Amino acid sequence: RLKEFLKKEVDLELSTLPDFEERVIDFSEVEQVMNSINTIPAPCAPVINPQAPNAATGTSLRVCWGLFSDDTVEYYQLCYKPVSSDRHSNEQAEYTLKVKETYCTITNLLPNTQYEFWVTAFNASGISPPSERAVYVTAPSPPIIKPTKIRSCENAALVCWESRDINPVDSYIVEL
Repeated sequence: RLKEFLKKEVDLELSTLPDFEERVIDFSEVEQVMNSINTIPAPCAPVINPQAPNAATGTSLRVCWGLFSDDTVEYYQLCYKPVSSDRHSNEQAEYTLKVKETYCTITNLLPNTQYEFWVTAFNASGISPPSERAVYVTAPSPPIIKPTKIRSCENAALVCWESRDINPVDSYIVEL
């Protein structure tokens, strides 16, 4: 029986529902969507500017930076820490701010103190490498005039003051 069955030609045509016969799938819409996706690369490292004149007070600093390219950036992350001459300066507290612009004014700083700043850029694709680090310095705090030591005569005056700053001050301007 098996021998006779194998000698017969068997038609193995599969029957399908009419919905699936000669169906062509159109991928043109998918292709349009895929072509419309604009992939953006992660941004390049920002460039931090050196400290500008008059960008510091005794307790604040204005830090500015930019990009060499026209990268898409959603926001920046500005990091800073006080510069220390101690060996344990890596243990200094680091502060981080999320910033939308290419500048930021940092407040509540110590007078006549150096701070190290660096910045990174973020977008949907990722994070940039950090910028080079830049050192900014806050202005010295105003000196305290010692009224008990003021002496004067017809052609001269002696005014004494003391600085509240830990770091040495380069010079003072006395205004009359």
